[in-house]
Amino acid sequence: MASLRSLYLVSRPLYTEDSLAEKHEKVCRGRKTLWHHVFQYFKWDTKRAKKAGLSLLPIIGWMRIYQIRNWLLGDIVSGVSTGLVAVMQGLAFAMLASLPPEYGLYTAFFPMLTYFFLGTSRHISVGAFPVLSLMVSAVVTTMVPEKGDAVDIPGFDGKDKEQKRVLVASSMTFLVGIYQLAMGLLQVGFVVRYLSDTLVSGFTTAAAVHILVSQLKFILGLEVTSFNGVLAIIYTLEEIFVKIGDTNLCDLVTSLLIIGMVFVYKEVNEMYKDKLPVPIPIEVIMTVIACGVSYALDFQARYHITVVGEMKSGYEAPIAPDIDVMKASAMEAFPVAIVGFAVAYSVAKVYAVKHDYTIDGNQELIAFGVSNMFGASFKSFAASTALSRTAIQESSGGKTQIAGLVAAMMAMLVTLALGFLLAPLPKSVLGALVVVNLKGMLMQVSILPSLWRKDKLDLVVWVVTCLASILLGLDLGLGVGLGVELLTVVFRTQFPRCSVLANLTGTDLYRDRKDYMCISEQKGVVIFKIPSPIFFANVDFFKEKLNDAIGFNPLKVLRKRNKAERKMKDNSKWASRHEDDVVATWPDMHADEPEQPVQIDWKGNLPSNVSVPRVDLHSLILDFSAVTFLDIAGITGLKTVVKDFIRLRIDVYIVSCDECVLEKLQRCTFFDGDVTRSIFYPSLHDATLSVLESQKGVNTQSPVVRNEQLDLLSRLV
Repeated sequence: MASLRSLYLVSRPLYTEDSLAEKHEKVCRGRKTLWHHVFQYFKWDTKRAKKAGLSLLPIIGWMRIYQIRNWLLGDIVSGVSTGLVAVMQGLAFAMLASLPPEYGLYTAFFPMLTYFFLGTSRHISVGAFPVLSLMVSAVVTTMVPEKGDAVDIPGFDGKDKEQKRVLVASSMTFLVGIYQLAMGLLQVGFVVRYLSDTLVSGFTTAAAVHILVSQLKFILGLEVTSFNGVLAIIYTLEEIFVKIGDTNLCDLVTSLLIIGMVFVYKEVNEMYKDKLPVPIPIEVIMTVIACGVSYALDFQARYHITVVGEMKSGYEAPIAPDIDVMKASAMEAFPVAIVGFAVAYSVAKVYAVKHDYTIDGNQELIAFGVSNMFGASFKSFAASTALSRTAIQESSGGKTQIAGLVAAMMAMLVTLALGFLLAPLPKSVLGALVVVNLKGMLMQVSILPSLWRKDKLDLVVWVVTCLASILLGLDLGLGVGLGVELLTVVFRTQFPRCSVLANLTGTDLYRDRKDYMCISEQKGVVIFKIPSPIFFANVDFFKEKLNDAIGFNPLKVLRKRNKAERKMKDNSKWASRHEDDVVATWPDMHADEPEQPVQIDWKGNLPSNVSVPRVDLHSLILDFSAVTFLDIAGITGLKTVVKDFIRLRIDVYIVSCDECVLEKLQRCTFFDGDVTRSIFYPSLHDATLSVLESQKGVNTQSPVVRNEQLDLLSRLV
């Protein structure tokens, strides 16, 4: 059954931009100066001070609405569940960062203490993140390699390999915090917008591949050299295959059992998650079982597996970052800061939308900056969030960051009192837990068919980012991916999909002529649309596409007409016979173009020896509804185009031009004696009716305006 459609009737004069401005007076808006903005920025009053306090300490906002009876129990249960997982992931991700396991517990504790007060997200679980751990590991193993001497830095004097690595990781993390804090204070949180979801997906998939390869040495029980830089993953795999015969079967079997059981549980849990009040911490259960079996059967002595060993109990005194290490890792720390924030902000936005509260990107930068600086002082490494932990914290009933604080207390409990129980834990178990948690990131390859169907340029960004990050390393790969992403933006604007529009019969709507069957086109009129800004990079493309749309190059036609004029001047017999065809003197438009001193009726009778392309076009309408800006090159190119058509006695109309674009054209002296504001029209239909009026007079029965049902368009003139 066809739905009833509402009808509307409009009766108004035909407008140009000038006549519209005369009829409808515009509001005169004063432009604020730079000094005014500076003054407003530094102006303080009670209201702004209160707002700044709430912004810098978001805890005040949600604490005022905290519902103790309804939320506290859920936060505690969620915190315990999340804390158990955070402990296991902290141990595993510390190994991924090439650090002793206990430092992962520090990362699960210290950063959360400051984020609790400064963060705007109520649901993310702050702590170790595998991608950041891997990026930290690249710097740690470069400056303090497994074999050979460490980099010559005065701060390394008197320290063993473990202490050197901890110093490198903490100093780099402190620098990461400085970067994040500086970006937050400078209000540049918008930088994360340049990391599209497609780019982040490709990057994290590549990171998952790196993580998987890095954990193979623990799963197989092999001693493998840590490689960094270009093709590091290839060299690592090569060494693993060379040493594959030395695989420790106990490590391999244990790892496969852990991976299989955790994977099966997670799949079953996903199917019945709605029926479980609290997610079961399968990683913790498997870790406890593995610890018990390893201790009872003495895996370390009988099967020569590598275990976690004795961990330091308690916390050490805070340390100052090493300036030399910070200088050496300055380039590598910046992408860590960007990636850490981008991942945390993306996850935080998901849950903020779900639970109806707002996230402040700049405040999140400040929160993570302070958290990383504070944590680095106590020897933790770069912190962000992990989607799996955050999902547990939210799904198990967490409402606020009190759940995160409880989770941090769980990490503190293990560090202070229970760490010795983890001594017999095989490192292969931690490696297996890391690998099994990579499923979500590795399965992102499944979006490739969808990207192929929806947007092939996004597919290019994903593939290039992923391959570059795998082969060149995560830092270089991220840079390559960002460069390709920006190139796609340039490509979209430099080569937009231009089109020739036509009127949909019986309406005042205009669409691409190739897409519709019932269209009305006025002979001698071309409506051209460019859906992009016009600037230095695409102004030539704009001219080429316009020439294709009209079927000729106006400059070439002018040159041929000039040559024809010279021939006709020499033909006095033709000139006397057709003197009525020479109509007027035409002034020079372009000093650098061939002069055309007279205009001739080129559609009239011409000598047999004169060959000039016939031009049936009499009106060109440029739809600028999608042109958001023009730079100097674009304005110059547009003016040249308009003047070329005027010289050919073709009327030019520019429609739906944004006010800001018009103002810029005015400032850049676009208008002169030949190009006036009268060629600008507020709508495409106004311009079309004006063409009809100028060519035929007012014709209310023309195909463009014929509509028996509405009787709308025939009354607009």
